[in-house]
Amino acid sequence: MLDAFSRSVVSADASTSALSGADINTLKGFVAEGNRRLDAVNAIASNASCMVSDAVAGMICENQGLIQAGGNCYPNRRMAACLRDAEIILRYVTYALLAGDASVLDDRCLNGLKETYAALGVPTTSTVRAVQIMKAQAAAHIKDTPSEAFAGAKLRKMGAIVTEDRCASLVAEASSYFDRVIAALS
Repeated sequence: MLDAFSRSVVSADASTSALSGADINTLKGFVAEGNRRLDAVNAIASNASCMVSDAVAGMICENQGLIQAGGNCYPNRRMAACLRDAEIILRYVTYALLAGDASVLDDRCLNGLKETYAALGVPTTSTVRAVQIMKAQAAAHIKDTPSEAFAGAKLRKMGAIVTEDRCASLVAEASSYFDRVIAALS
């Protein structure tokens, strides 16, 4: 896994040159947005349990056969495996968002995932749907705009007043990591 700093050094070293002014400005920008990046990761991590259970519940609501006898979320141990896998995917997305680099997601989560699911008979369309739900939830939490209509008294906001444009780049980056997961499963 390479973070933004390591990636810049490795790139400069490969071309046998010092870091350029553009590289240094890019790193300055990465440091400047560090607190917003940490806030975004914290928003996802603080709500991870609910995000995972809601995504899997949403997936099941759209395909009731998953919890019927013979379905991929039946019996309880298969449901637990489904919840575990969704949590692992979400965790690696947050690692990638924190580092600003998708290599940890690619190397430790997505490498061989589709083949493993195919061998186990896991329906990737259902998994993709759960990831799509988590992607939407992550965007809402990063922007600090979770739905009050569904959460009710259990609504948890991070408390900061965040404008859309300040978080747009982080939402786009997080979305790109979820899109990588979807592409790897499709």
